[in-house]
Amino acid sequence: MILKRFLHTLVILATSTFIIPNSYAQTLQEMQQFAEQGHADAQYRLGLTYDKGQEIPQNYTSAAMWYQKSAEQGNIDAQYNLGILYANGRGVPQDYSMAIVWWHKAAKQGDIPAQYNLGVAYANGRGVPLNYTTAIMWYKKAADQGNAVAQYNLGTLYANGRGVPQDYTIAAMWWHKAAEQGDSDAQYNLGVSYVDGLGVPQNCVTAAMWYKKAAEQGNTNAQYNLGVLYEFGSGVPESIQLAKHWYQKAANQGDVEAKNRLNKLTD
Repeated sequence: MILKRFLHTLVILATSTFIIPNSYAQTLQEMQQFAEQGHADAQYRLGLTYDKGQEIPQNYTSAAMWYQKSAEQGNIDAQYNLGILYANGRGVPQDYSMAIVWWHKAAKQGDIPAQYNLGVAYANGRGVPLNYTTAIMWYKKAADQGNAVAQYNLGTLYANGRGVPQDYTIAAMWWHKAAEQGDSDAQYNLGVSYVDGLGVPQNCVTAAMWYKKAAEQGNTNAQYNLGVLYEFGSGVPESIQLAKHWYQKAANQGDVEAKNRLNKLTD
């Protein structure tokens, strides 16, 4: 019975996230007036309006200008979104170092996406020297606030022993938190943990449950491993039909091993 192993790859930098204000009662003209008078919230809203092209033509340069004015007054959302513009080179020259500067300001105020993106930056050496210990610190801040991807990445660093001593028990704990929120990679890695008894008691029934959750979300590795469990009756009743079903789903996504297993069962 040959199963696929842990996913060791960290989920990379978050894409642009727009934080919509709760109140959008101001007209564009009123917003412009308040922004020009120095109101940080109006400056952020005006930047967001230009960023999204809402009511006015999209203009990243103007978005960056207004975000910066708001960010310099401490507006967390403006700081985060300005970092995104620098990371993507929209309206400003692409500059990861500047993205880090603004995410750091937002992260220190407790902004979860900024904390997560700082973790990604330090784990990959983007805009800052690669430093897994610092990545762990920022991931944990985001993970403690419930960010599922930060929880997954934190578990992966513990499993790999990067920035912390290798500890499968702590890895499984963080993957479980992310898996409960529906993160398919965390669900898959939990399945592997239960098959191998790494950080949790060995239990193929529980492994099959987590593989199935991930597989139903399209996780190719989970689909393949679930097929293996059905083929050999590990943690589930033996079923060649269900094994072929899951192998086929993985094969449809280009998994070569799944194609090979499917061919053997079909011959």
